[in-house]
Amino acid sequence: MSTTAETRTVIENYIRALQSGEAVDRRHEFFTEDATWTLAGDLPTSGTWTGPDGIFHGFLPAMLERFDTTQPMSQEVRAVLADGDRAVAEWTTRATTTAGEPYINDVVIAFRVTNGRIAEAREYFDTAYARRLLFATN
Repeated sequence: MSTTAETRTVIENYIRALQSGEAVDRRHEFFTEDATWTLAGDLPTSGTWTGPDGIFHGFLPAMLERFDTTQPMSQEVRAVLADGDRAVAEWTTRATTTAGEPYINDVVIAFRVTNGRIAEAREYFDTAYARRLLFATN
């Protein structure tokens, strides 16, 4: 079981790697081999993704293909709260959709850390907003 300080450090380091674009290359450093990432809701990308490769080569590309990746994407962190092996991170994602529309969505992710690596992440955001901007058919 991770301590509160260890958990906070793992999550803050992961967020920094995500913001710098290093998270994909360092995925095995941050996630256990059987880690799960669950996106709540009923989007085409909702569900549970398993393992660092499933998360970063399955879930993440399925989301990122909806964004214009030539434009800046940011996570403006509001808070990281940790208690024992659990942490919650809250941030605002800012990006541009492939249709050229601004995308601004508040995100909360509940994490569980085991032995210094993320074992579970449950992500929550406004999926109705995401559906309208990212998954609407023309």
